[in-house]
Amino acid sequence: MAPRAYWKGYLKLSLVSCPISLFPAVSEREKISFHQLHKETGNRIKYRKVDSETGQEVNADDIIKGYEISKGEYIELEPEELEAVALESKRVIEIDEFVPKADIDELYMNNPYYLVPDGEVGEQAFAVIREAIRKEGMVAIGKVVFTSREHIIALEARGKGLMGITLRYPYEVRDEKDYFNNIEDEKVPKDMLELASHIVATKRGEFDPMKFEDRYEDALKDLLKKKQKGERIERPKAAEPSNVVDLMEALRRSVGAEKRGNTRRAAASRDTSRRATKKPSRSSARHKKAS
Repeated sequence: MAPRAYWKGYLKLSLVSCPISLFPAVSEREKISFHQLHKETGNRIKYRKVDSETGQEVNADDIIKGYEISKGEYIELEPEELEAVALESKRVIEIDEFVPKADIDELYMNNPYYLVPDGEVGEQAFAVIREAIRKEGMVAIGKVVFTSREHIIALEARGKGLMGITLRYPYEVRDEKDYFNNIEDEKVPKDMLELASHIVATKRGEFDPMKFEDRYEDALKDLLKKKQKGERIERPKAAEPSNVVDLMEALRRSVGAEKRGNTRRAAASRDTSRRATKKPSRSSARHKKAS
């Protein structure tokens, strides 16, 4: 079953436009989730929306939004009044400008989405916009409205479609000075830096998300299997922290540990390679032929 579009509208570049569908590019549905249960009965816990003063349950139709201007005092807004906030980007992503991707600070990047043409009619226009973005090697900046808010979105060509990443507004990004200003300007000794750089070099690799392991998720699955079988659940022993307090000594030990680790990994890799390429013996070959 094809995924359901999160948003539908139009992508517009100057006078060229096409209908598009937008889908979340990531999902957390596959992660293990839990329900809250009543410990005594095992029944699900339900939450009700109640009036904070009367304690009476309130129907969804009787709930409106309010903005608190002072303690207990609100500006009340009806759904129709919120709809009156007319934004063209409610149904259109209009490309306003193109910027180099390197100019976008990672702090501003939020959620990724896939954009695809919605129907055959707009496929050619979609392809024209996509290839124009790809050719320039730039990121297109536009606006889109969903979840009742307007978002800035950065678009770039990805395969046969487009990937959009919503961007945070400046007021949403905290100033690093509030956190970094109290860090002392430590002078790093040359020999320490060389050892640390050596450790970095020995750990160098290529980005491969397939190597990422969600160890907590795996541990949860194992826990649920054991619980289902009625096995006893024991808390694992906490790993003892290293008692090395001398930074230089810790760096030296780290370099040694990395060298030993690399040697073991190389040996394991050679052993795997030999097993994979090892030819069957004559006796086994004769046995196969005879059978």
